Amino acid sequence: MAEYVRALERELLLRKHYIKCTRVRTMYLGGGTPSLLPTDLLRELFSAVNQHFTLEEDAEVTIEANPDDVSREWLRGLEGTPVNRISMGAQTFNDGLLRFLHRRHNARQVADAVRACKEAGIRNISIDLIYGLPGQTMDDWKSDVEQALTLGVTHLSAYSLSYEEGTRLDAMLKQGLVEEADEELSRQMYDYLMKATSEAGFEHYEISNFALPGFHSRHNSSYWEGTPYLGLGAGAHSYDGLRTRRANLPDIKAYIAAKEDVPHETETLSDESLYNEFIMTRLRTSAGIPLYELSLQNRDYCLEQAQSRLRNNLLRIENEHLRLTKEGIFTSNDIISDLMK
Repeated sequence: MAEYVRALERELLLRKHYIKCTRVRTMYLGGGTPSLLPTDLLRELFSAVNQHFTLEEDAEVTIEANPDDVSREWLRGLEGTPVNRISMGAQTFNDGLLRFLHRRHNARQVADAVRACKEAGIRNISIDLIYGLPGQTMDDWKSDVEQALTLGVTHLSAYSLSYEEGTRLDAMLKQGLVEEADEELSRQMYDYLMKATSEAGFEHYEISNFALPGFHSRHNSSYWEGTPYLGLGAGAHSYDGLRTRRANLPDIKAYIAAKEDVPHETETLSDESLYNEFIMTRLRTSAGIPLYELSLQNRDYCLEQAQSRLRNNLLRIENEHLRLTKEGIFTSNDIISDLMK
């Protein structure tokens, strides 16, 4: 771990000019599992960042954590660091499903972790849930959502289970050991999620994300708005805010061994790719696509492709923004594909 942190520090020194600013408004320590990093190394990492960048006074600084890592001792180790937001992968409050997913934690540990965060003075707490799990019933999902809201978290991310090629779940699906959730059941689960979070005062600001007012994830929102960002570490991605993306290769040993720039790939986005990304990221948000930010040609193309969806009340235009309706959210992938080139 110490070698990896030193490698992060080397990359930071080498690439600090990738983004054309020295003031940072969001910082995100993501997975893997950064909550496994000893807090003395975490402090060292923040010290390195502070040598080259200035965190704005109200910067949002998030660390991902496994619920079973969030102990009072761990939280004490965060004191004096700029961390002010915790994101935990709860996934479900059903212990049987957690064992099926090979998760290390149980439902009680999620509740204990949230409570410990609040006692440590961290109020900005996000948890992730998954719906459409094998064998998950509507009652299971209602219980998951209700327990999450009862905990008093400020942010909730919810994702439909996907079967990724090469994973254990995908192999089980192909062997007939599990069945994909019925499409109608998944739709009902998502519909309940929208209803329950709305009643609890949450704003549905992106297809998979819900937050109390003032607690939208500013970091994730920056991705959807095309803000430049610097990604450090094996497998990390960066974007210069113009048309260049960079991806560090996910080889930890090669990353640590690199003496100069770490192994990476770059992509220069074409005009068409920039348009497609703009459509994909903006339409996922409640704000929608700001039509006035498109060139006249792209605006005309976008509106022409949107006509049938507008007539069917799957899209609407308000204040020069093209947005998904509630019904449109359920077929958002198809609609986004229709609007792309």
